[in-house]
Amino acid sequence: MIPRNLLVFFVCLFAAACRDGAADGTPAAKAVADANGMCAEHGLLEAVCTKCNPKLVPIFQAKGDWCAEHGFPESFCPTCHPERGGMPAIDVTPEEAPLNGTKIVLRTTEAVRAAGIEVAEASPPGEARLQLLATITYDALRRAEVNARTPGIVRELLVDVGTRVSKGTPLFRIESAELGATQASMRAARSRMSVAESARKRIESLLEKGMAADKDLLEAQLELDAAKAELATAESALGLVEIEDGSANLYMLLAPIDGSVIRHSAPAGRMVDAEETLCEIVDVSTMWAEVDVPESELARVGAGQSALITVEALPGREFAGTIDYVAPEVDPRTRTAKARVRLANGDGALRANMFARALITLAPNGTSALVPRDAVQRANDVDLVFLRLAPDRYEARQVKTGARRGDLVEVLEGLAPGVLVATRGSFLLKTEVLKGSIGSGCCEVE
Repeated sequence: MIPRNLLVFFVCLFAAACRDGAADGTPAAKAVADANGMCAEHGLLEAVCTKCNPKLVPIFQAKGDWCAEHGFPESFCPTCHPERGGMPAIDVTPEEAPLNGTKIVLRTTEAVRAAGIEVAEASPPGEARLQLLATITYDALRRAEVNARTPGIVRELLVDVGTRVSKGTPLFRIESAELGATQASMRAARSRMSVAESARKRIESLLEKGMAADKDLLEAQLELDAAKAELATAESALGLVEIEDGSANLYMLLAPIDGSVIRHSAPAGRMVDAEETLCEIVDVSTMWAEVDVPESELARVGAGQSALITVEALPGREFAGTIDYVAPEVDPRTRTAKARVRLANGDGALRANMFARALITLAPNGTSALVPRDAVQRANDVDLVFLRLAPDRYEARQVKTGARRGDLVEVLEGLAPGVLVATRGSFLLKTEVLKGSIGSGCCEVE
């Protein structure tokens, strides 16, 4: 009969061996990590397969549960006891995560020493950054689509794709039968406005002499306002055009902004409508990076935060900018919202539709902390850390984790900076608090 203290010591050594294996990627680490799966090769629950995890052999031998013929634990040897299905008598799978505040007490000094639990202090997060995917797009405020002001025929294309133009540069020469009618309307509107202004002045003079009524002045004002509106309509129809001298139906369409012509769709001789886009002009001295922000990070990303944009096609270059807008809606398919970063692009290196990465400096979160990666354990989709209350006493704490920074994990909720958390050996503590687990038995759970 194996003394209980010695058995406890062996089991604690098993837990420590699994823990050490997790650090170096041995098969034991894989078995522990895949505790819910079966070992397809040997027909046992993978967490307790002694072929995959030879460090388990002395544990079961010490318990007297060993089939020397087949090299498996006797109680669920797949050859001797096929009815067990390779499953031990106890459940080794975690059923539910422990509640916050669950205490784990190591029973003996030997157990404390054998567990080999190490601790680290949760540190303040410092400057948190988030790396996200982005796409380079045109600055919508520096982009223009040019259309004909009146229907007509393109007689001459004056610019080509790639041409740099300034505001007011002629783009197309267009012949339009409606141009003459529009010019006539504009001349008639000017004449009408001139007559209406003279009539209004005459009525004002007569009103001062008592020879006109207020109603007459009101009617004169209405006529003047109608004439002004008619003139404004005619001038708007001829906006951004330059009518050739001596021609009643030829005009040149002018560029509305400075920039480069990136496309046109109106060769000479083509009939065009007033609603049709003839060419597109873009000023690429400024571009936008549209960043896909996950729904879970929206609370920490906002206008005014700095962002560093890198493009894979431009190695070694970084483009600094500031978030000036975050969309008020989330895409139902990707569960992300668009954030916009304005970028200077003096040399034109950034091009629309380039894929990029954005490194965003996040808003500080006063309750967050950084802990080593091996301090965080996962049970039933819940992240756990274990706070050290005393060398032989620990407390389970459910937390919400965020970004990973090398060997550190950001804890967003449930943990404050400055507390001590178990790192190496925290897996042993997890096994003790999971209901029905194959815990080492060297601890008590309160």
